[in-house]
Formats: sequence, C-alpha cells, structure tokens
Amino acid sequence: MPYRRLPNTDQARVRALKAAVEKGEMYNVRDLAITLKTLFEARNFLHRFEAAQIYYTQCYDNQSRASRKHQMNVKTARLYISHFIQVLNLAVLRDEIKVTHKELYGLPASNTVPDLLSEASLVEWGKKIIEGEQLRTTQGGIPIYNPTIARVKVHYDIFLDSYERQKNYQALTNRSLDELASMRDRADELILDIWNQVEAKYQDVTPNDTRLEKCRDYGLIYYYRSSEKIKEEKEISC
Repeated sequence: MPYRRLPNTDQARVRALKAAVEKGEMYNVRDLAITLKTLFEARNFLHRFEAAQIYYTQCYDNQSRASRKHQMNVKTARLYISHFIQVLNLAVLRDEIKVTHKELYGLPASNTVPDLLSEASLVEWGKKIIEGEQLRTTQGGIPIYNPTIARVKVHYDIFLDSYERQKNYQALTNRSLDELASMRDRADELILDIWNQVEAKYQDVTPNDTRLEKCRDYGLIYYYRSSEKIKEEKEISC
C-alpha cells in the first residue's frame, strides 16, 4: 500500500492547501470531502501563509542582489586599507615616520597588517587608520600618498554604507523567515486535518486506484515503497 507524507517545503504546503481550497470552490457542500469550517480556515490561512512566503522570497532576493555589489565594495575597501597600512609600515622602515606614531592608528610597533578578513575588522581598522592619519597630519606629519587617506576614505565610506544596508537586508530577511517559520506548524495541522477528512470520505471507494485518485484531487501525496514499485513494474510488463 502506498503511504502519504506531509509536505516538507513551504511551496509544497501552499500547493497542498491550494488543492483543497480550489476543490471547495468547485464542489457544492454535499459533495465536498471536508467540512465548511475546515475549508474556511484553510482559505484564510492560505492567504496569510502565501503572502508571508512571497514576502520572505522578496526579502531574500533583495539581500542576494545587494550582496553581490556589497562584496565588491568589501574587496575594494580591504585592498585600500591593507595597502595604506603596508605603505605606512614601509615609511616607518625608511624612518620617514616615527614608529611611535603608529600608536595614533592603533597599530602595533611590528610591521604587520592586521587581520582584515571579516567585515567587522574592516569597519574597525578603516576607522582607526582614517582617524590616525588625520591626527598625525594635523600634528605636522607628511601625508601618506599612493593611496592617500582621502581615497581610502572614499572607498571605506562606500563599503560602510553598503555594510549597513546589508545588515538591514539581513534583518528583514531573518524577520520574514521567522514569521514564515512560525506559521508552518499551523499549516501542517490544517493539511493533516484536510487529508484525514478526505481519506475518511473516500475510505469505502473501490477499486483502490480510484480511491487514491480522488484523494489526490485534494492534494494528498502518496509514495510507493521500493518493493511496491518493483511489483508494479512487473505487473505492467506482464
């Protein structure tokens, strides 16, 4: 005997609910396999659940599109910040800048580049070197060129702007996903109730294939076990 299995994706849940709701619009009350109360609940819930799914998809798509551009901004900002620190270290090695001035940037005395892999570290070190360079030059220090701090700041500000936007996109996506996830249990309850009512309605229908087909019309999904598939294939070949 084939067995049924509840939907395990949001798209499948929507399809299952739609199948039942559409049958309710086609059949009169006497022929309907589910109660009017269940039909009413399914119809109202379907509108909200489908809207939540669409909103989550939109939020995710917006985040994905923005992420591609944001990653380019991250790459450019990392390049300029890293390059500036390297040039600063070389200036210290050439005694053009005192090693003690590195404290203005929050940099260690050793001629190393901080870890800039994470976006949070880019936010931190970009701010430090911009403020440090401005402070050093106001004290009479010679500005660093190639890249200048002005060019670094341009790309840092572009990165920072997209960084904040990306966080907002992520927050919207997470909230929409939480809202959608909170509705799944109710969706499964409704689908299970509908399927139980449908199977009870057609439990005496024969032959079995006809009964299964009537149930499938309401969105029920049946699966055959491997042994049943093999047996069915043999019967067809005979």
